Amino acid sequence: MSEAVQTLEGWYALHDFRLMDWNAWHAATPQERKHAADELQTFLSQWQQIENDKLGSTAVYSIVGQKADFVFMQLRETLEELNELETAFNKSSFAAFTIPVYSYVSIVELSAYLAKPGVDPTQDPEIQARLKPILPKSKHICFYPMNKRREGNDNWYMVPAEDRKTMMRSHGMIGRTYAGKVKQIITGSVGLDDWEWGVTLFSDDPLHFKKLVYEMRFDEVSARFGEFGDFYVGNVMLPEKFASFIQI
Repeated sequence: MSEAVQTLEGWYALHDFRLMDWNAWHAATPQERKHAADELQTFLSQWQQIENDKLGSTAVYSIVGQKADFVFMQLRETLEELNELETAFNKSSFAAFTIPVYSYVSIVELSAYLAKPGVDPTQDPEIQARLKPILPKSKHICFYPMNKRREGNDNWYMVPAEDRKTMMRSHGMIGRTYAGKVKQIITGSVGLDDWEWGVTLFSDDPLHFKKLVYEMRFDEVSARFGEFGDFYVGNVMLPEKFASFIQI
């Protein structure tokens, strides 16, 4: 049996993708729309306060294309908290005008492949900040789930630990060339959702998403072992932008 790599876990994550039911929104009375919009702003304010208190974080983005209209990315200390906020929102009048189309449950993860020798991760402020990150409010987001392949000679889980470590360090060096351009948050989802990892990228230039993912495709980790799900890309929606987004 090949050695399993140790991981460090932080906040739990929920990506909640929704369509807007524009037909129902148009059919609603102005009073109903105002009540729903006010309720939405209340939720956004509450989530912002949780972020200010460093008890979690929230990112809100519109999604380009037909897969969804917007996404709430939520980070919280426990799975129960994610469940509670999801349920509270689903009970709102605004949620009645939305259609859930995709969700992803995971947990912020750091791999021991990249650990610093001799450093206690529980006492390292840099590592703790990465495990419990405040989500960027960059102009653009890109999310996709992925697996490591398990087929024939290209079975990641049968590769010796040292070889995996060497490949992952090489893989990580590509990401470092985009430091300051792209913020990457890796969330583990083995046993939590249908894929093994979720990758969320933030950048002020969406072209960086294309270049980074393309360049990584030539790295052995992705070329031999990477399997990717659907990609979701979009634009940041601050509260005032969300208000104009639903205004008719």
